[in-house]
Amino acid sequence: MASILIIDDDPLFSGLLEDMAEDMGHETGRAACLQDGLRMLRQKDWDMVLLDVQLPDGDGLESIPTIKRGPTSPEVIIITGFGSPGGAELAVRNGVWDYIDKQASLAAMSLSVQRALHYREARQGVGKPLVLKREGIIGGGPLLNACLEQVALAAATETSVLITGETGTGKELFAQAIHKNSDRAEKPFVTIDCAALPATLVESVLFGYEKGAFTGADRSRTGLIQQADGGVLFLDEVGELPMSMQKAFLRVIQERKIRPIGGRSEIPIRFRLIAATNRNLEEMVREGTFRDDLLFRLRAIAIALPPLRDRPEDIMDICFYHMRRICRRQGWPPQSFSPDFIEAVTSYPWPGNVRELLHSLEQALALSRHEGILFTNRLPPEVRLHFIRKGLSPPDETAVLPSLRTHREMALAQAEAAYLLRLMAATDGDMKEALRISGLSRPQLYAVMKRHGITRSSRRRAS
Repeated sequence: MASILIIDDDPLFSGLLEDMAEDMGHETGRAACLQDGLRMLRQKDWDMVLLDVQLPDGDGLESIPTIKRGPTSPEVIIITGFGSPGGAELAVRNGVWDYIDKQASLAAMSLSVQRALHYREARQGVGKPLVLKREGIIGGGPLLNACLEQVALAAATETSVLITGETGTGKELFAQAIHKNSDRAEKPFVTIDCAALPATLVESVLFGYEKGAFTGADRSRTGLIQQADGGVLFLDEVGELPMSMQKAFLRVIQERKIRPIGGRSEIPIRFRLIAATNRNLEEMVREGTFRDDLLFRLRAIAIALPPLRDRPEDIMDICFYHMRRICRRQGWPPQSFSPDFIEAVTSYPWPGNVRELLHSLEQALALSRHEGILFTNRLPPEVRLHFIRKGLSPPDETAVLPSLRTHREMALAQAEAAYLLRLMAATDGDMKEALRISGLSRPQLYAVMKRHGITRSSRRRAS
């Protein structure tokens, strides 16, 4: 039996979820607002939270990190009548199990609950490593913690891993963290920068060659793949691997054997494969510039690193850590940060991610090493300008007239509300009769009534 907390301000729908959970044999609790729900989370250990988005005192999506940081880190399922692709993406990035529309069937909701609780039980049975080596990976926000949990899971296997993310998000740091937390930690970690492979020397660099294999080969040379024997082979920027080499490399992954140039026999190689890229490999497959069978081999486990702009809560932790590291290396006294410096760096989108932040921080420290405190005037111009422009709000002339899509949605909403008022008046609030006339399921009707703020008693307004 699990404990499930329902946070939803619609008593009809939350009652429906409560009946569903209790029929499944679980203990339940209900809260009609976010504040009460968070208070109940502090008072008792819960296994799961069924969470609405639009609550009287806040946005349910914004509370997900707080809920997940709780002592039991309950599984979260969003069940909302106000679903959107953007909301679903934000929810998934924050570690929710599922994102369900209230118009879905009860069977679909109960199946999602069952699967999430089964996963939770299996995960608790396996347990987590006591200490995760994460040198250089700084922060404690929910997005970063979700990635670190994937690192721990990947480190416990020998499966290939594909790490994706924008430039500067720390893909190599995460690859090294997987290696350092695995059974191969004491073995080699060999990096192949696929973007820097010389076109005429790709095979000799990767596979090595025997003495006399070609003009100038006055001695044998071990290739990078063979150097990774027993350890990890890290393919950095794998999206840049020449198409001509992708087939040959696929065979290496499948057979775990190589033949040096000029060699007479194949050499068996045992290595763990980790790859990283800032490119969209699925799109490259569609364009015919990346092999689909190679992508399947690389992506047994996929870790998508979030950009720094999506984890502003980690920015100052990164700044403090690297400020101390830089000052110690340079022999400078530690610096502190002014409030405006903190506001400027935490609000800037950092298109170059952590790498750009570190370059800006090092520049600021070099300019103010004798001042003892960092101000915004030591930041690069683009960061300072963004901070200054933040306070400027020029009028939006296009806001006077809504888009056609918005106008259409407003008209549809008005028509739906008028229909529901007439429906409640015609049935005198009898929900069974309303379901028969409308042709909607019970969850669908409850969801659309909530969306327009209409209750059974609304029949009086329609008369």
